Amino acid sequence: MTSLSYPPKPSPGDRIAVLSPSSGLPGLFPLPYELGLERLRKEYGLEPVEYPATRTMGSTPQERADDIHAAFADPDIKAVIASIGGDDQITVLPYLDRELIQANPKPFFGMSDNTNLLTYLHNSGIVCFHGGSVMCELGRPGAMHPQTAESLRAALFTSGPYELRPAERWRDIDRDWADPATFDAEPQTRPGTGWTWVNADRVIEGRSWGGCLEILGWLLMADREIAHDLSVYDGGVLLLETSEDMPSATEVFRTLRNMGERGLLRRFSALLMGRPKTWSFEHPNSPQEATGYASDQREAVLRAMRTYAPDATIVFDVDFGHTDPQLVIPYGGTVRVDGPARRITVTY
Repeated sequence: MTSLSYPPKPSPGDRIAVLSPSSGLPGLFPLPYELGLERLRKEYGLEPVEYPATRTMGSTPQERADDIHAAFADPDIKAVIASIGGDDQITVLPYLDRELIQANPKPFFGMSDNTNLLTYLHNSGIVCFHGGSVMCELGRPGAMHPQTAESLRAALFTSGPYELRPAERWRDIDRDWADPATFDAEPQTRPGTGWTWVNADRVIEGRSWGGCLEILGWLLMADREIAHDLSVYDGGVLLLETSEDMPSATEVFRTLRNMGERGLLRRFSALLMGRPKTWSFEHPNSPQEATGYASDQREAVLRAMRTYAPDATIVFDVDFGHTDPQLVIPYGGTVRVDGPARRITVTY
């Protein structure tokens, strides 16, 4: 794998590409999308530039790859941000021109199905950013969560260390994006519960890798963008989180078990496990059911890690991924996990 480096950062006033590398959901749900674009302009001083497939449901992998190439090749575009995730970005990867992208490195922001692009850019030597989609974070009803807004601003414009903090208040219950009333007020939140630490007796500093667990499983099945020389992950910090599909604890364990059998888990010195999504429109869990789901997932993760990476430091309920607030984490960048001090610091 090419050695990793941070691409140049944008500045207020710059143009930033907005793409839909997975699903053209901005076309179905314009309200959070347009709100996210407005906040990019007004709150961050950036000029979003939309590409042809951004609002198109059912666009072809080639069309989405063309948008990615156009955004990276344009010298006036200083960063790239995904509108949202989806479920078939893996089909775009074979159409990408690695030499073109490597010749024009830019910060990329995305998560969920964008784990595909994050791993691709990582293998291309480009540090990118897990988090910060237009519709979910920038398009949050009422206002952006303050911790999300602060983290995204730091990741976009600064290059130094940034300490992550547990959420003071958080939520994972959604409201209907098609209903204009959804955007009249901020969503209801609940008090934060802090992070849970396991094997927190050491300080670890390493490069981050990982993403949405379900997408990593698909990449492993397709044998795409997972290094065959696993030593490139040695001493790193593994980032894992689960999506609104809410995989069962059994599925989470089996995916981690198979990663362990491949030899992946033991390569990492630390695991940051994102706060799980415990509610969806398809699974509207009660508070008790949500607590049980999160507890079962934690036990599944612990069971796998005790088997395959028993000495790794683990931090549960870190506020990244499919949660609110969503902290942006550099992907392939430096992450410091200080167990004795119970602190996590990233380098943007």
